[in-house]
Amino acid sequence: MDSSEKEIKKIGESKKTKKEKKEKKEKDLEETLYDAEEISKDKSENITEDIIDKEEAEKDSKELKIEEQMDQLIRLRAEFENFRKRSEKEKLDMFSLGAKTIIEAILPVVDNFERGLSAVTEEEKENGFAKGVDMIYKQLINTLDGLGVKPIEAIGKEFNTDYHNAILQEESEEFEENIVSEEFQKGYTYNDKVIRYSMVKVAI
Repeated sequence: MDSSEKEIKKIGESKKTKKEKKEKKEKDLEETLYDAEEISKDKSENITEDIIDKEEAEKDSKELKIEEQMDQLIRLRAEFENFRKRSEKEKLDMFSLGAKTIIEAILPVVDNFERGLSAVTEEEKENGFAKGVDMIYKQLINTLDGLGVKPIEAIGKEFNTDYHNAILQEESEEFEENIVSEEFQKGYTYNDKVIRYSMVKVAI
């Protein structure tokens, strides 16, 4: 083999080596790019998972806060409702106590009206003054009735300790045993509660 052939062969081998090196570089670059993509993909997946976990944690935290606020709201509503009912009851009790005190003070006036009217004779009933007193008495009774003040029935009714206060017992031909035969002082109820017991005599 002469020198020219050796040179040609050398040049060919050099080109082949360069080509192989180039191909190797390209392959290494491809592998590097692939590895970079895989790493980037893994990082992206990890970041996505971290974001999802963070969002879920934030969601759970928000839901917990909402539940706590709802619980506080329910408790506040319950406390307010209890306060409202308690206030209404206290107002009603105060009103009832005040009304009871006033009614108790008025009842002796009613007693005096009845005593005075019972002493009026038939002739005097036609007198203008007697008629005026009777009208005032009836107006007073109607006013009390409108406020819930009712007289307790006594004469001819069976004696009942819930409404009657027996101050005398007496044999009677007119009334059966344990029946109220006479009333000394009229009793009254206020809104179905006894405000004054009837003072009565009971047949035995």
